[in-house]
Formats: sequence, C-alpha cells, structure tokens
Amino acid sequence: MYKIGVMGERDAIYGFAGVGVEVIPVDDPVSGARFLREHAEDYAVLYVTEALAAAMAGEIARYDTAVTPAIIPIPGAAGNTGEGLRRVGAWVAKAVGSDILPD
Repeated sequence: MYKIGVMGERDAIYGFAGVGVEVIPVDDPVSGARFLREHAEDYAVLYVTEALAAAMAGEIARYDTAVTPAIIPIPGAAGNTGEGLRRVGAWVAKAVGSDILPD
C-alpha cells in the first residue's frame, strides 16, 4: 500500500503528523535526494517544501513522468515562493490543453 508523506524543514512539516501524513524531516537537499532515491516507490504522493524542492530540482525531475510518486511542492517555513502553484498550473494546462487557473 502506498503512503502519503511530507518532506522538508521540521518546523514547516511537523503539523502534518496530526492528520496521518508521514513526516520526513530533511534539512539539506543531499539527504532529501537520497531519501527520494531510496523510498520513492513507497509513496503515492510526496509533498516537499518549496525551498527543498528547488534545491532538489534535478532529482525531482526524474519523477516528473513517473506515475508515482506525485511530488507536490508546498510552502515552507520561509513562506510561499509560488513554485507549487506554478507546477500545479502546468499540470492542469497539460491535462486540459490550456491554462485555466487564475493568475
């Protein structure tokens, strides 16, 4: 059975533990990339804080065409960079053929 996880800075992700999401505290992109390579097949969805996702962009790109895991950037402790919304917008545009999300 697949899991749902959230990876990033402890302060940004710890609240997810209360709703049953597996929390994976990672402070540097090298540890995050290693975790992803070793455990990606265990997850259906993996939320990653935007700052960590930006630092691991090359590793995350390897999973862009894979069915699982769906890697979704979320705002971290430093705030929202907008990367998560841009990625979701690109997925929606690809799925429906045009950008239908408001700016």
